[in-house]
Amino acid sequence: MHNRLKELRAQHGWSQAALGDQLDISRQSVNAIETGRYDPSLPLAFRIARLFGEPIEAIFDDGEISQAAE
Repeated sequence: MHNRLKELRAQHGWSQAALGDQLDISRQSVNAIETGRYDPSLPLAFRIARLFGEPIEAIFDDGEISQAAE
């Protein structure tokens, strides 16, 4: 799943550790989500969306819409 987490984190000037602290997850988990090695649970995706004030679908993209349009 593609996501904008790294971009949003950078816009706020937060390190991976700082974001992890705010989400109550490890820095390693933040890194794994940013690099696409780990997809967050739905509750965690909601916490991320609330933290950045954006809808989940504005942060996470599973690629289904873009594939359907092709």
